[in-house]
Amino acid sequence: MKLSISHVTQYEYAEAVTDSVNEIRLTPSTNERQSCYQQAISVEPNASLFTYEDYFGNRVHAFSVNGSHKRLTIRTTMTVVTKQAPTAEERAFYLSRRPPEQGWGWLKTEDAANRFTEFLLTTEYTAVTPEVERFAGEISDEGGQVCVLDWLTALSGKIRSEFVYDPEATNVKTKTSEMFERKRGVCQDFAHLMIAGCRALGIPARYVSGYHFVGDLQGGTSDFEQASHAWVEAFVPGLGWCSFDPTNVDPVGERYVKLGHGRDYKDIVPVKGVYRGTGEQKLHVTVDVRNLED
Repeated sequence: MKLSISHVTQYEYAEAVTDSVNEIRLTPSTNERQSCYQQAISVEPNASLFTYEDYFGNRVHAFSVNGSHKRLTIRTTMTVVTKQAPTAEERAFYLSRRPPEQGWGWLKTEDAANRFTEFLLTTEYTAVTPEVERFAGEISDEGGQVCVLDWLTALSGKIRSEFVYDPEATNVKTKTSEMFERKRGVCQDFAHLMIAGCRALGIPARYVSGYHFVGDLQGGTSDFEQASHAWVEAFVPGLGWCSFDPTNVDPVGERYVKLGHGRDYKDIVPVKGVYRGTGEQKLHVTVDVRNLED
């Protein structure tokens, strides 16, 4: 697919503020599944951008607005070409030479622990609580006879079936432990739960932020609210990093655009910053994803 994406973030302050220092992680990564052909970023009030890669390899743009202002607007537009996800047959072929127990065994080695330390340790959002351990333990690996890929697919499906998508139930500060009390949440919550479940069994897992194109699934109209999306990448021995979406049934393929990844949401916040002035502010975010090949 060839996707055109527009993402507008606007802060409105009750009183004028100064010394606003910000970071944005809104540049699509380029990998074997997607290529970013064009991107434009603008800031109002006008500010110079400088860029760098963070520890996880995500592209970061930083800027400062020192003068007095009551509104800050960040606009990004981009064109990204994506590829379909590997088919089940293709994945099975790659795994055919590796017995399931071999994959689970490798995950327990010192090599795996050293290579993926940051994606195995728990975080504030992904604590491995007794509830998480029980939840993950309900998916049997049948003594290592179920391959890691199938176990991950089952975990993603279990979250979709047992938790209700409800944008009013949680907020960006909600932790995995709170999910079991409410049995509902949004993509961020479901991603954190899956990551915690993976890490409970020693499977490296990371949080992914990006976009999910669903425009052609909305009855042919573009008049619906869109937003950023979150899903999970977990490491499967023999395959490498594989993507899972515990919110949607669709495989993570050409409809998905990845911005970046980290240990959890805190590592990959799309827009974050600090400023001097009033704490009263309103945040407006508008996302539009369109298929240019229609």
